[in-house]
Amino acid sequence: MPAREEAKKPPLSAKLAAEFIGTFFATLVPTSVDILYYTGHHVDWVSRWLARGFITVALIYVFSEISGAHINPAISLGFALRRAMAWPLMLMYWLLQFAGAFTAAGLAYALWGAQVALGASHPGPGFTPLEAVIAEIIVTFLLMTVIIGCAEQEAVVGKQSALAVGLTVATCGFFTGAISGASMNPARSIAPQILGGTYDIVWIYATGR
Repeated sequence: MPAREEAKKPPLSAKLAAEFIGTFFATLVPTSVDILYYTGHHVDWVSRWLARGFITVALIYVFSEISGAHINPAISLGFALRRAMAWPLMLMYWLLQFAGAFTAAGLAYALWGAQVALGASHPGPGFTPLEAVIAEIIVTFLLMTVIIGCAEQEAVVGKQSALAVGLTVATCGFFTGAISGASMNPARSIAPQILGGTYDIVWIYATGR
């Protein structure tokens, strides 16, 4: 690789910081919006899912050229399985992604206490855990398909894919949000679940991707 291109590559510390910050906001925004939605604070069904799509677009624009804007352990795993990302790097991404998610969930807990459980993904009324797992598998597969299809570089969710990915996140919320909460991101779901004490549903969002 030419020295000029090598110099442009962000250092590992910058990549890990980007994944921490990106996953922090990818967790804080949906967790906060869901708490407001369930407590009747003027957040409607459409706004709830558009907020997730909008923050996804913004984070991809900001972090795509630094870390690849994975901000989701499922996406990092997908790139690793494709051999587009080294497994040790994937594990480091996971560490910072979960750290960012737990930091965001901790902030939500400081603001709302036990109500943080309302901001965690959970099966909707009338739907079984198995149905929620199936829904999560479907939407995570759809999201990963869009990301891989749009990626111009091996393990990068590029800026050109920001709108497609963000709209996919919102769309998945519209059609499976009532079933599983349309997580597609284990870090975003598991962190507020644990802090909210809903340990019994963690397995759904750990295995549904």
